[in-house]
Amino acid sequence: MFLIFHHLVNGKNDKNLRIMNKKLEEIFNNFIKDDKLLLEDSDSSTDSNQSNDGNGDNINIREPLSIDSFDGTISVEFDDDSSVTSHGNLSFFIEYLKISNLFDSLVQDFPLSYISNNSSKPRDIVGTMMLSILCGHKRYDHITALRGDKVNPSLLGMSKICSEDSIRRALKNIDEDLAINWLNKHLKSCYYPLLTEDWILDVGTTVKCLYGKQEGAEIGYNPHKPGRPSHTYHSYMIANLRLMLGVDVLPGNQNHSIYTKPILFDFLDKLPKSMLPFMVRGDIGFGTDNIIKECEARNINYLFKLKYTKKVKSHISDLMNHGNWEYAGQG
Repeated sequence: MFLIFHHLVNGKNDKNLRIMNKKLEEIFNNFIKDDKLLLEDSDSSTDSNQSNDGNGDNINIREPLSIDSFDGTISVEFDDDSSVTSHGNLSFFIEYLKISNLFDSLVQDFPLSYISNNSSKPRDIVGTMMLSILCGHKRYDHITALRGDKVNPSLLGMSKICSEDSIRRALKNIDEDLAINWLNKHLKSCYYPLLTEDWILDVGTTVKCLYGKQEGAEIGYNPHKPGRPSHTYHSYMIANLRLMLGVDVLPGNQNHSIYTKPILFDFLDKLPKSMLPFMVRGDIGFGTDNIIKECEARNINYLFKLKYTKKVKSHISDLMNHGNWEYAGQG
């Protein structure tokens, strides 16, 4: 779920992108206009963006912005004297979700539906998970913090915020294969348009320490806390853009590249030939014969670190004796 909402900024099709970009440009220009007015008139006694409250204190006034949401058009106003909230900017993202039709398609394909009239609706389940992710929540218990929000759920067209138990039961009842296909379908629609350009695929593994009893918690390679059970995240991303293409969570004792190999090359084999990466790049754990052979079999360039073994040292020494070296500059 996190990956989908992380990549939604890429849009779904050209038409939606044009509409969304036009709307965002209009909002951005309004921000620039307001900031210029405040900057130019900050030292003037007759500030066009300020008014007097009768006690000699100036109050900043900005024109409200019109935002299109699933609950209709709303007006957003800025108050420089109020405290900052983490939920206030969600209205702009919700407008983007509506214009691009990304949220509706996500709800429509949700692979779970209840028969009972008292059960939670798919829109409420998906919307609750999305709001929780966007608010930075990391545990089911954190969903409770959304129960007091009466604004953003209605902007998404939701009837309520589901409880943490409802979200747990919903995810438990979803068929795993259907859920993976659902996520992959919408994830691909976000990054596929970008793969028509030359791009570099970065692969890597990360150790995530675990506390308590969790599925897949195994003792493996853990340089920070040896002996602590962990998960291993096998990740794939577009270099420089840092857009995640996928993350596979495996037990902590499966951190070697041999466990990345089937998932990585299954992903590459499913890509059209025109969308294959210019290069696959990884650290020393991927500089193995198994990974290199698979890349060469697909005519994909690669850049991996190699372990400084005796044979590697001997090969480097042999190469140094040849005189066909060229100056490469600073690195």
